[in-house]
Amino acid sequence: MPHLTSTTAGTTGTGAGTGVRTALGIPGYAHPLVAPAQWAELARPGTPVDWVVLDVAAGPGSRPDPHCLAAAARLRAAGVRVLGHLDLGYGARDFGALLTDAHRHLDWYRVDGFLLDRCPDERAALPEVRRVITTLRALGDTAHIVLGHGRHPHPGYAENADQLVTFSGSWSEYRWSQVAEWTADYPPDRFCHFVHSVPRGHLDEALRIARWQGAATIYFTDRTDRGGRVDPWETMPGYWDDIVSRVGTGVSE
Repeated sequence: MPHLTSTTAGTTGTGAGTGVRTALGIPGYAHPLVAPAQWAELARPGTPVDWVVLDVAAGPGSRPDPHCLAAAARLRAAGVRVLGHLDLGYGARDFGALLTDAHRHLDWYRVDGFLLDRCPDERAALPEVRRVITTLRALGDTAHIVLGHGRHPHPGYAENADQLVTFSGSWSEYRWSQVAEWTADYPPDRFCHFVHSVPRGHLDEALRIARWQGAATIYFTDRTDRGGRVDPWETMPGYWDDIVSRVGTGVSE
């Protein structure tokens, strides 16, 4: 039996009868030129996608990409947020370089916000991350900011962003994971879980874990990282229709 939560079930989790909407957050597929059908599927009416990360070339690239421009426009027309990918390098990226990337994402692709990937999680790095977020919000006051920690950070980060990615990893880790107790102070729509290597037969179990741990934005895939050699998020899961069907109900069990 997985350790679903380190607090009382139903306090951190969504629990029965709460009606919390679960949605998909897409970490970013391969380039639209390589995977046009997958990008088109994300814009299909009724698909429960909250946001999609646009990562042109480890960021916005050096010039506007026509294929990415078209993909972003289709998503916006479908009412799906497009987030620009910004790599914080666990705090090592130069502040000026981050701003240059942010401006390009906004000017070229009209993004609705940003995923701050490889975001540091320790308390000491919080002031610098707060500085980045404050600057991004000054560029666009409606920017949706997601911090890509991949694990539970110092709780101070939750005060500065719209959402936190508090799990990013394999199903073998996720099914025995525990949630940090401080997350009980926030609603489920503040947290995201990305899980790869999830077998089709365990989709319902994975959704139950996300709901009890209080994560309303999820992305599950049967793709694997092959021991860290490939990006498991680049291609659509083989059971995409099953995920859409389960998440599309939008109500916790």
